[in-house]
Amino acid sequence: MACPGLFRRDPEIWQISQIYECSKNRERIGRLPRIASADLLLHPVRLRIVKAFLGDRALTTSQLASELDDVPSGSLYRHVALLTKAGVLQVVAERRVRGAVERTYTLRLFAARIDPDEVKAMSAEEHGQAFMAYVAGMLADADRYLASDPPDPIRDGADYQVGALWLTDAEFAELLRDLANVFRPRLAKPPGEGRRRRMVYTVFLPAAAEAAAEPSEPTKRPRTRRKSSS
Repeated sequence: MACPGLFRRDPEIWQISQIYECSKNRERIGRLPRIASADLLLHPVRLRIVKAFLGDRALTTSQLASELDDVPSGSLYRHVALLTKAGVLQVVAERRVRGAVERTYTLRLFAARIDPDEVKAMSAEEHGQAFMAYVAGMLADADRYLASDPPDPIRDGADYQVGALWLTDAEFAELLRDLANVFRPRLAKPPGEGRRRRMVYTVFLPAAAEAAAEPSEPTKRPRTRRKSSS
């Protein structure tokens, strides 16, 4: 749900967004004004802003505005200011451009996640709205890719698949740990020459429980009497 890393899972199972922040940054989170992270992060525009910074990106508001060109600039700046005030975004550089201060921001992954208690407290309707925001973001990314000239999914490694697995809870936890081991070293790779930013979406949905079939009783064959020989 939402973008990768927004919902915390049991650390013994999997967190797709690994956190590489020092303890003083974690302490700073506790001193920031309390804003319900679900309300903060699941707003459609703020969710798109958070997604734009995924992958260890540093962006100015001008660069962000060019990527989210359908969002009015005044609205975009307000949402950036709110995310910065909440500690989700942080200013890493400032410079003067034509008399105005241009700030460069990065995402603080530790602050851009929703606590399990908040997830449990969300209603089914709220989960549905969050999932719709998640899917809308994915569709927007797909539209931007397909608008490239020309899109070539085979060359670019664009792929979308669906499958089903029969797993116990323990086997599912093992799968998540295996995926964590695959993703962890790759999430640590910074932007660099020859590297292309690739969006990864994950959705795990348990299917509706199937009613257990009642065991069928063995068919009884009628007993035949042997004819006595006369």
